[in-house]
Parts: sequence; structure tokens; C-alpha cells
Amino acid sequence: MSDNGEKAKEPQQRSRIADLTDSAPPESTQNSIPDPEPVDPTAAARREFARLLGEFRRTAVLVPLDEHGSLWTAGFNGVRWICAFSDEEALARFAEAHGDAGREWTYRTVLGARLLDGMVPMLPGPAGVALDAGSADGMVFPPVVGIVPDEVAVDLDGTGETGEQ
Repeated sequence: MSDNGEKAKEPQQRSRIADLTDSAPPESTQNSIPDPEPVDPTAAARREFARLLGEFRRTAVLVPLDEHGSLWTAGFNGVRWICAFSDEEALARFAEAHGDAGREWTYRTVLGARLLDGMVPMLPGPAGVALDAGSADGMVFPPVVGIVPDEVAVDLDGTGETGEQ
């Protein structure tokens, strides 16, 4: 209570957050957090591709069959691509985009590693896998060392070698 009979105001409690924001950190800690290392975009892209390749190798995908019961492939720029889809919805979107939504699509479920290591070498010439072709999330696994078996990888360095030393 105050001297003149009025009720005194309750003291307001200050929040701990306000205390922290009002006080500047000591000079010694102001620059204690080091700047992040610069990121090499090429190295980051390679790591991301390696992660996606590993995920693909461990995942079962759908591979449509042609009218002869063989894996459905498409040729582009001298490379044979096994067409694979992550799920039935992706295959249906592809079929609709190509005007083939009305036909029945027979497919096999195949592990990504089996496609790359077993099926690609069975195709004549260079071959790889196209996953979810035509979609924004589509991806290709080309016939190069580190993705397909070395003996079927294409010559990248122009020497007749696959790039392995």
C-alpha cells in the first residue's frame, strides 16, 4: 500500500527471455561460432546421387513387360534404357501421358540392384535404367562405372578403358 491509501501496483515479473535479449553477449563469445565451411556443389551433388543410387539398389521397382514378355526398354542416343517405375501410380501417369492408359500394363517387380547388376549386362550395347521417366522426379542410372558392372560400362575417357585404373 502507498502512503495516500491507494493500492500499490503489483510488481511485474520480467521474463527470463527478455533478460537474455537485453544483454549483449560478452566480447569473447560474440564470434565463438565458426563460419560454416563452404560447400562444394559438385561434391554435394555426388553425395546426393550416391545416396539415391543406394536407395534405388535397395528398392523394388515396377518394370513393364513388352508384348513378348521381355522387360520394356526404350532407346535414346545409342543407349538402351530399362524403364522402371517407383509404383503403380507412376506407371499409370506415364501411360496416360503417352496415350496408353487404356491398355493393360503387365509388369514385374524387380529389385533395383538386380536391374543394374543382372539385367543391364544382358542387353546388347550400352544400357541403363530410367526411373519414373517423364516425371518431375524421374532419374536415370546411366551405363557408367560405379552404377553398372564395369564390363558393360561405357568408355568415358576416350581411351578404350572404362575409367578404372
